[in-house]
Amino acid sequence: MGTIRPATMEDLDRAMEVYALAQQFMVKTGNPNQWQPGFPYRSMIEHDIEEGHMMLWVDGEDVAQGCFAFLPGPEHDYDEIFEGAWPDDEPYDVVHRVATAQQHRGIGGAMMDWALARAAAEGKPLRIDTHRDNKPMQSLILSRGFSYCGIVHIHRNGEERLAYAHA
Repeated sequence: MGTIRPATMEDLDRAMEVYALAQQFMVKTGNPNQWQPGFPYRSMIEHDIEEGHMMLWVDGEDVAQGCFAFLPGPEHDYDEIFEGAWPDDEPYDVVHRVATAQQHRGIGGAMMDWALARAAAEGKPLRIDTHRDNKPMQSLILSRGFSYCGIVHIHRNGEERLAYAHA
């Protein structure tokens, strides 16, 4: 059984290991382009930790087995949406950089459930995006009741992502 807690700088190296394992899993499951080796960048994760946005799913020994960023909106990558629309213009929270060290153990679902509960407690909808080739993440997103909204473009590299919202 695991719990979710905020990451500290002492967790940084393990978080980077989890992201590397997730990137390897993505390549094996037909998604080699979403996260290139080294992404997310260490500086990005450091910033998430410093701002209190990096959350960890930790096992009974307090070892991180999952990571995600839970951020307040607005997300500027979501300012424009193509081939669809967001369901509303209300303030929202965002989930980014979801990764697990071990697949098929319910860790991703537990992290998503935590994010949904946290957003609901704040009275906000939740938004997320993923790569077109990331079928496992699309399945997780849809299993948690998100609705597909359209396509957004990531400012840092111009790539498109499938965008979802949960009311």
